[in-house]
Amino acid sequence: MTKGKKTAKYKYYKVEGDKVVRLKRFCPKCGPGVFLAEHLNRYSCGRCGYMEWKQPQKSE
Repeated sequence: MTKGKKTAKYKYYKVEGDKVVRLKRFCPKCGPGVFLAEHLNRYSCGRCGYMEWKQPQKSE
């Protein structure tokens, strides 16, 4: 994490009615509570280094 800067965890959730919706994906290796960072072409975990590549959009 960056020094002197806190993570804004309220940006990772959205409240719809009486339910809480998670906006980011969890890391499959670390489990619930560790979110994957979304980059331009991949998702990555800052804790364990797990990475998933985004699938390219097929245009017709």
